[in-house]
Amino acid sequence: MIKALNEIEVITLFVEDLAATKAFYLDVFGLTVVYQDGESAVLKMRNLMINLLEVGEAHGLVAPAPVAGPQTGARALLTVNVRDADAVCAELEQHGVKLVNGPVDQPWGRRTATFADPAGNMWEIAQEIAAP
Repeated sequence: MIKALNEIEVITLFVEDLAATKAFYLDVFGLTVVYQDGESAVLKMRNLMINLLEVGEAHGLVAPAPVAGPQTGARALLTVNVRDADAVCAELEQHGVKLVNGPVDQPWGRRTATFADPAGNMWEIAQEIAAP
């Protein structure tokens, strides 16, 4: 086990439309921009940062692996712990966000709902509930 690998600092998401995706995170998540240039925007969450990177710049980070496009299906699922999944779903709806699924009680003791950002990155909200 490598003990140094226990804290995520930044999640980089590859996006096709930087302006639309950045606007989504500013509006829906209420994040703030801590850095931006012509190809990226770094947004601050409480416990980590999200780097939105234009797809054209992504190859340099993952080469020789290919960069998957949004048409290939879900590329990742990022989960945010919430106190009230139904209330958060209502807030998402007020921001024009369409749920992919949920809210639904899962057998592992969470009430979850999933939605996507404009680049197709999947987000899940998860509320702790008593396991069935």
